[in-house]
Amino acid sequence: MSKSPHIPVMLADVLEALRPKDGGLYVDGTFGAGGYTSAILGSADCAVLAIDRDPNAILRGRELQSKFAGRLTLIEGCFGDMAELVRGLGHEAVDGVVLDLGVSSMQLDEAERGFSFQKDGPLDMRMSGQGLSAADVVNTFDEPDLARIIAVYGEEKRARAVAKAIVAARDGALFERTLALAGVVERVIGRRPQDRIHPATRTFQALRIFVNDELGQLAHGLSGAEIMLREGGVLAAVAFHSLEDRLVKRFFTARTGRAARANRFMPERDETAPSFREIAHKARKASEAEADANPRARSAKLRAAERTSAPPVPLDFAALGIARMPSMAEIGA
Repeated sequence: MSKSPHIPVMLADVLEALRPKDGGLYVDGTFGAGGYTSAILGSADCAVLAIDRDPNAILRGRELQSKFAGRLTLIEGCFGDMAELVRGLGHEAVDGVVLDLGVSSMQLDEAERGFSFQKDGPLDMRMSGQGLSAADVVNTFDEPDLARIIAVYGEEKRARAVAKAIVAARDGALFERTLALAGVVERVIGRRPQDRIHPATRTFQALRIFVNDELGQLAHGLSGAEIMLREGGVLAAVAFHSLEDRLVKRFFTARTGRAARANRFMPERDETAPSFREIAHKARKASEAEADANPRARSAKLRAAERTSAPPVPLDFAALGIARMPSMAEIGA
């Protein structure tokens, strides 16, 4: 269990964007500890469909479900499957969707989940506890594929050197623990006293994103929200690093029509009608007071937009800049 309290980031800003109303139906695509869900249910006589792929989060949410009897439905699954999950419960439209992206503080606190190297634990990182683990990746992927994953998802400048060191180290013994991997990466990158983050941070981020297909899930989740939101409904997404925020920004830029013309001297084209309306042109950041009180809020960016009556636009991964990575099946592992 988490040792530190979970503080929902930019909660007041999220509620301001969603504007929960009596009789409304909302989706919390990343339930976690239920911070957003509890606040939404507490601000109006509405209902929430809360999704989380982590079975531990669903178990922890049972008490909250009892508190808001009849108004909270917990759904174990990926928010990338939002449209299918919501429709499977008989709902055709919702009034708002909120996504709190990345790994939760509770998952980071649980050493046995393998998300962090602050404490030693099994090299796992799977949010659902199923499928490919981080150990599978570092022990079986070849050097070029490892380098690409670390470079793209971790934005690590020395990705090739890190991948080379991982492959060399696993020839002696396969990686099973988080600190073993962190140690190899630290020896490659080096660490100066003034460095604010551990040198293995970017590599661990890359593996976590890849193992959980976080960017693919985000793209599908944004598209699912577009499908499910009724006219006037709001999609709010809180991102914590550049890869997530860049994807959300590209999605809203395309869906609000801001990307219609690359050059003002180009002739007008017959563009698809915007499926979202801007709430704010720029991302909102946490206040200084919140960032001081909650370190996780320092890098947070909230983007939100309101659904129009236009039909949803087909999902285009290339347009969102999502790189295709090798799968276990493709490498024959």
